[in-house]
Amino acid sequence: MSTTPLVHQLKPIDHASAQGKSKEILDLALKQVGFIPNMYANMANAPAVLSTYLHGYSLFRSESGLKPAEQEVVFLAVSQVNGCKYCTAAHSMIAEKMSGVPADVLKAIRAQTAIPDAKLATLYATTVAMVKSHGQPSPETVKTFLDAGYKEADLMYIVLAIAVKTLSNFSNHLFATQVDERFAAYKVD
Repeated sequence: MSTTPLVHQLKPIDHASAQGKSKEILDLALKQVGFIPNMYANMANAPAVLSTYLHGYSLFRSESGLKPAEQEVVFLAVSQVNGCKYCTAAHSMIAEKMSGVPADVLKAIRAQTAIPDAKLATLYATTVAMVKSHGQPSPETVKTFLDAGYKEADLMYIVLAIAVKTLSNFSNHLFATQVDERFAAYKVD
């Protein structure tokens, strides 16, 4: 991701001085996560983008049926394929501190080396294939996914995760979003 913003007139929306729909959606974001990440302050320039992101993210978390560690693997896979260093850092922190991703799995994902858990490796590979193929994984990929114990409906929830991560990944690319201090230990080059 470029370190130079591609947008020049849009600036992060300061929650304290936000008004209208930007204020409403930032209030909701603050209530949901307890702080306003830099990504959200940028996305609030188009309140519908942040609203869609928060809604879809919440539904993926609450309805996918995937365990928190599995959800994080999906988010990391999408963010890596899309080249979003901000989301890779943020989800690495969430993976370690909140979602229970095993340390060796997180290390392998971040290094893009073999993942030592077969089921999570299959989930990661399937998500990568879904992003790279624009939602058209090979029949072999789908068979391997199902053989690992996942369901066809899980593929639809991966689509949801891809959608919300693409909103955030692409927004971060436009703004060259700086990694928040709480994610700084997880920055990637």
